[in-house]
This record gives sequence, C-alpha cells and structure tokens, in this order.
Amino acid sequence: MTIRNDRFFAAGFMVLMLTIGVCGSSVLRAERPNVVMLLADDLGYQDVGCYGGPVQTPNIDALAIGGTRFSDFYSGCAVCSPSRATLMTGRHHIRAGVYSWIDDKSQKSHLLLRETTLAEQLRSAGYSTAHVGKWHLGLPTETVDKPTPDQHGFDHWFATWNNASPSHRNPDNFIRNGKPVGQLQGYACQLVVDEAVAWLDQRETAKNETPFFLNVWFHEPHAPIAAPEQITNRYGATDDKAAIYSGTIDNTDRAIGRLLQRLDELDVRKNTLIIYASDNGSYRDDRTGGLRGRKGVNWEGGIRVPGIFHWPGVIQQDQVVDQPAGLVDVLPTLCGLLDIAPVSELPLDGSDLTPLLTGHPEAFKRHQPLFWHLQKSRPIVAMRDGDYSLVAEPDYELSTSNLFVESWIPKIRSGGYQNFQLFNLRDDPNQTTNIADENPELLGKMKFELLRINRSVMSDGIDWSSQ
Repeated sequence: MTIRNDRFFAAGFMVLMLTIGVCGSSVLRAERPNVVMLLADDLGYQDVGCYGGPVQTPNIDALAIGGTRFSDFYSGCAVCSPSRATLMTGRHHIRAGVYSWIDDKSQKSHLLLRETTLAEQLRSAGYSTAHVGKWHLGLPTETVDKPTPDQHGFDHWFATWNNASPSHRNPDNFIRNGKPVGQLQGYACQLVVDEAVAWLDQRETAKNETPFFLNVWFHEPHAPIAAPEQITNRYGATDDKAAIYSGTIDNTDRAIGRLLQRLDELDVRKNTLIIYASDNGSYRDDRTGGLRGRKGVNWEGGIRVPGIFHWPGVIQQDQVVDQPAGLVDVLPTLCGLLDIAPVSELPLDGSDLTPLLTGHPEAFKRHQPLFWHLQKSRPIVAMRDGDYSLVAEPDYELSTSNLFVESWIPKIRSGGYQNFQLFNLRDDPNQTTNIADENPELLGKMKFELLRINRSVMSDGIDWSSQ
C-alpha cells in the first residue's frame, strides 16, 4: 500500500486523539462534526479533474487537495439502487433487500426497515438529518406499500423515485416530505442544492445547534441528460452528447461550490466532514480511465469510482491512498471518526478507514475482502483482496428481461459459479491477463473466501417473490 502527499500543508492543524471506540480508532474535536455525503449518479472513474478527467471541477478538486483521495475506490454495485443500499447500511445490498435497480411499479423490492441507515445511525447520536436528491431505494405506489426516507431516519426529504424527469432541466417529479412538488425551473443539481441550502437556513433561523447530516444525491450525469448551453459549449457543440455529459458534471461542481460557500457563510465548514463519490461507473466507455467494462458489469470500469474524504484538521490533506476502499466502508468509518457505537448488531461488511484518513495506515486492517454481485452482469461476481481481483460467471441462466424479476431470487440465492478468472490489479489494472492457471494456490484461497462471503450474503437475502 502506498500513501502519498502531493501538497501536504500540516501547519496550523491539530488532531485530538481520543479513546478507541467500538468501530475502531476515533479522531474527534471537542464537538462532533457535521456530515455531508455528496453522491454523483453514473459518474465515471475518470470524469472529474483530480482523477485526470476532462471536466473542469475546481470545487471537487479542492476537496481532494484539502483531504484524502482514494485511487482505488469502489461503488457498492455496478448499478444504482444496490450501490445506494450498501452506502446507507455498510452491508452488502442483498442483505439489505436490494438485488438490482428498483422499478417500483413492477417490484416489491426496497431497502428493508430492519437495516440501520446512516441517517438512523447519526440521528441516534443527536444529529438532524436531511436527504435531498435522487432516492431510488423504493417509494410507495398505488399497489405496493414501501417505506419513505423519513422511515429510514431522515427528518426532512426532497427526492425523486429514480431519475430526474423528463431530464435534468425543469424536472417535474420531486417529492418533498411525501407531497409532490410539481414542475420546477432550473437544473436538477442546482435545485437539489437550493433545497439543501434552504434546509440549512431553516436550521439557522431556528437556532438549531445540533450537528447535521446532509445526504446530497445528485442525478447527474445519469441520462436523460441536460445542462446549460453556456456550460456545455465549453466542452463541444451544444448538441454533442459527450459535451452535454461533461456539462452536467461541470454544473454539478458549480452546485457543490454553492453549497460549500453557504457552509462557509454559516461558519460551519471548518467542522464539517464531506465525502464525495459516485454510485457506479460511467455508461460512457471513454470515462472509465481505460478500465475494463462500464456501468452494469463487475469489471473495474463498472465499479471503480472517485472517493474523496475531507475534514479540515482531522483528515490528512492532499493525500492519495491506494488501499482499496469503497462505499461499503462509509458507515463504519463514520462510526470510527465520530466515536459512535453502531446502533445495529447486524454485522457490517465494510471496514473503518479512520487510520488511513488520519495518517496511521499501519493500524488499518480490512476484516473482509470487497465483494460484488449483480445477477445480469458478466462476470456476475467480483472480489477485491489486496492487489488481486477474482471474478466468475454463474452456472445457471436467467431470462432476458432488462428489469430485475423477483421470481429469479431463489435461483440467485442457490446458484453457483464457474469460469473463475484472477487478475493482479497492481500490474494489470485493465484486467487484460488472467493469471489463474499460474497461481493455483492463490486462486484456491480466493475462491474459498468469495464463496464464504457469498453464502453469508445469500443467507441474509429476502425472497421478495414469496412476500
């Protein structure tokens, strides 16, 4: 593992080391920080500037310069809903009830109420909580009753079921605390930040001095895309999809800049932990940094995403960490950084990244390899353990439906795997050379671990077809 500091400014910052908490070593100031989770939708590994991307993202880049950036950061899944379930719970998404992206009209699936979410975890520690932006973890329909974000720990919510509709421009499908809002004027990312700022201002007016958790889930750059022409034309013709795609990311960075400015104006930025990531890889092959695959598949291009942690004076500045990490680690890391004991006794699949973030990499230990499963992906499973990636195909077939079919679940839970392939990501990040035959002992050990994790995950999975 390598950790480097490109421009590390240590002067003027102090770290108060407290006792080791239940989740791991904790690093706290006199008061708990506010927490802001920024999540992009379908953003590729190489879209934003600090990851070598073509889009001008000065605000995101500033978070990386002022904090820690992971070179090998991973989504919870190669598609949307399950990745978000993993982020919210610190557990594999199948344990949490979400097998694939959720279509509320045709599926019973949703994030299970038995799960403890980030919002519930932080609210138990005295935080005010708000979710703004895309949800996609299940909302009730006329025929199926599903929980809403307030039932998952959010005091305030402003969300869409899935994508902004009809596009990012002038969306008409936002819901605020259970009530449809109607058509709004503007672009989704800016409207989401408008809501976030309004909520912060309401807290200020009410003199609410509790720490806050603000969950900001953008829709961009997920299709159908739209961005202001004056931004799009910085990247090409205004009718060029690649230019519009870049424009949506640029516009989101500007929205993030507005949010950061308001945090500064409220004088809370200096004690706010900010995390930035994406829910899965890009659907554009030219934005994965040359990694194999893209959104929807368990090759690196589908699951490797940006990952940035920023907390002035606590998290190391301008640090790049190549230790594999991911959205599954966010909840246990917040427990470690904030010295909060987990509310739930359910086992977590993620690990506490606090030692990596605070300059003590020798103290970090991942208790379980990173693991992915997506039933329509080929490969269907993947596992990252240190420098090595193991992938495999299913030994069963499913129907050709593009939507997840809940009657598949018994076969998914009992199915096995074949055609295992092994890659050394340190030497071969693009997964071009299968080294399984040359490394039978390593292959055997990793297969054993993958199948062990798979059994545990599947035993926890709910069969929605029998509900």
